[in-house]
Amino acid sequence: MQTDILGAAVLDFQNGKYTSDIQTFSSLDEEDIIPIPYLFRNHKTMPKLEQKALQLCKGSVLDIGCGAGSHSLYLQEKGFKVTALDASEGAITVCKLRGIKNTISTDLYDFKGEKFDTLLLLMNGIGLAGKLNQLNTFFTHLKTLLQPNGQILLDSSDILYMFEEDEDGGYWIPDDIEYYGEVTFEMTYKNAKSKPFNWLYLDYNTLQRAAIANHLNCELVAEGKHFDFLAKLTLNLQ
Repeated sequence: MQTDILGAAVLDFQNGKYTSDIQTFSSLDEEDIIPIPYLFRNHKTMPKLEQKALQLCKGSVLDIGCGAGSHSLYLQEKGFKVTALDASEGAITVCKLRGIKNTISTDLYDFKGEKFDTLLLLMNGIGLAGKLNQLNTFFTHLKTLLQPNGQILLDSSDILYMFEEDEDGGYWIPDDIEYYGEVTFEMTYKNAKSKPFNWLYLDYNTLQRAAIANHLNCELVAEGKHFDFLAKLTLNLQ
C-alpha cells in the first residue's frame, strides 16, 4: 500500500502537530520541499492563476486532487456545490474537518457516474496523468465526468527552463527522456517514504495538441510569471 505522505502531513498540521515539511526528490536531480502551511492557504495568498481559475468556476465543481481542500473551501463559501476528491484518505479527512460538505476519497479513475459543470485541476493537476502517452486515457475519463457544456480548468508549467541551454539557444534533453515534462518523484515526511510516482508537466502547445486529438477545445486563459499557465478545455460538440 502506498504510504499516504500527503495525508499524514496535512493531518498533523490540522491537528496542531506541524513540525516539518514534505521533502521531494525528482528525476531532475532536484530536491525540494512542500511547505505544509502553503496547502492551507487562503484565497488572498493563492497565486493569481489559481484566483483566476476559481473566478471562472461555474455550476457544480469537482476539485480533483483537492489536497487539504483550500480551493474547495473557498468555492463552498461562495455558494458553489463543490465536491473535493483526492486519493489521499488523510487529505479527505482534513477536508471534512475543515467543513467541506461533499468529499470523496478515491483514485480519480475509480470515480464514475456523476457529471459536473467544472472540473478543477490546480497545482499542476494535469500531473495526475503521469506520462504524455497516458494523456488520451486521462482526457477520456475526464470527459465522462463533464457535462456537455462543462469546462476543465487546469494549470501547468513548461519546465524546459530546467534543462541546460545550448550555445545555439536550444536545450539539451537526455536521450532517455521521451518528453522533458515527464518527471518521477518520491516524497518523504518524517520517517515515511512514498513509492516513486510519475508526474507530468505540460507546455501549452503540447497540451493544446493533446486536447484537440481528444476532441476538446483548448484556450490559453492566462500566463504566470514563471513559465506557468492556466488553460480552459471544453468539449468540441460539433
